[in-house]
Amino acid sequence: MPPLVSEAPPAAPAFLMGVKHACTTDPDTPFVLLGNFEVEDEWARGEAGLPTVSGRESTAIVNRMDEFTLLLAGKADHVILKSAPDPGYLAYLEDLGIDLPHILVTDVNDPARSVSADALDSPRLLRALRELAAGGAHLWPHGMSATEEQLCELTGLRAALPPAALVKAVNSKIYSRRLADELGLDQARGWACETVEEFAAAADEAAAGPLAAGRRVGIKDAYGVSGKGIVVVDDARRLGQLVRMVTRAAAKSGDNRVSLVIEEWADKAVDLNYHFTVGRDGTVRFDFVKEAITDKGVHKGHRFPARISEEHAAAIERCAARLGARLAADGFHGVVGVDAIITTDGALLPVLEINARNNMSTYQTTLQERFMRTGSVAVARQYDLSLTGRHTFAELRELLGPLLFDAASGCGLLVNNFATVNAAAPDEDSGRTHSGRLYGLLLGEREADLAHLDHAIAERLRKDRPAHV
Repeated sequence: MPPLVSEAPPAAPAFLMGVKHACTTDPDTPFVLLGNFEVEDEWARGEAGLPTVSGRESTAIVNRMDEFTLLLAGKADHVILKSAPDPGYLAYLEDLGIDLPHILVTDVNDPARSVSADALDSPRLLRALRELAAGGAHLWPHGMSATEEQLCELTGLRAALPPAALVKAVNSKIYSRRLADELGLDQARGWACETVEEFAAAADEAAAGPLAAGRRVGIKDAYGVSGKGIVVVDDARRLGQLVRMVTRAAAKSGDNRVSLVIEEWADKAVDLNYHFTVGRDGTVRFDFVKEAITDKGVHKGHRFPARISEEHAAAIERCAARLGARLAADGFHGVVGVDAIITTDGALLPVLEINARNNMSTYQTTLQERFMRTGSVAVARQYDLSLTGRHTFAELRELLGPLLFDAASGCGLLVNNFATVNAAAPDEDSGRTHSGRLYGLLLGEREADLAHLDHAIAERLRKDRPAHV
């Protein structure tokens, strides 16, 4: 695949066409994109893991991440959204010369439900999807679960991805760990646990090994996402509490199955995310590697190009080829993102987990092709907001002014999701404060430029809160 960097706009989104070819064998296949973020919640149903708590506001914001699909789809494609985008935001994208896809909106918008669940409850939308299915359209969701399979069954849309059961299997952290073992890839010492007894035995080994030596261990849900379903402990007492908690839950349910991984916590210097696409014919296309920006295990953005050595870059490409071949042998096709780290002693641990679904980095590809220049740098960033009432994109545009992306200079903040700003706002302005997120790409010629831009944007957003955005 050619680099996702260009001096002039490409004739067509090369990355997207590659995905279409990989998933359908035809790069011109019309896609219906569906941003069912945190599909892991669907995969985790019936799996015993660690308890997690999600606030109402957080759920509402995550469910409006569906708007990321707007800037991944091609102009002949369709996207399904929970509500129509802000008109000012659409005008902003059109001013940048972006060819937007056709937009389909669900009949209902329940903030607590994913876009997939809302789509199933939308007779008008289902009729439109049946018409698209008759024209050969394929559904490309963020990730495939039983909910998206039901949507295909109701509409006749063909799925761009494999069956949900297979996709779920290859997205388990247990699968990731065992595959890395099978391929002989370096990884932190750890244990994959599928029964309470295995979990208790692994905890004993972790207590006698890493914890006794003064190191930490992480306990992970097989289908945890974005910092949820993970606990990091540094003493055997706390680990024992978790074992007792899981044991009691199993005794109460009468089912001793669990889906958990225990791993020694590696000291990291750099978080990485690399991305490849597996074709139906078994071919593997390496797409890119980016630095991942995380905070306590929660994804916060990316920096690219990644600041890694040629040796590490080459090792990652080799690893992607081997992982892709094994995923293809197991029947998977589609995009894959893998989390990796470089440790403080310079070692590469190339497989922390395999995400055989769209990744946050996936949604940046078309913008990279369109706007990133040779030699420039980019940071994908989210700004956490505290707001009163709902706000328009026009307000944001006025507030940020020259800090927004300028196509002539190739510098500035390019907003790639505005729906998450108002996602948790109450229906009526009650005067109470609510959370929001603003997502965008910071583009510039030098890292120092981006650091200055990032600081200026953050200060502007803080200074004008909550009277403005």
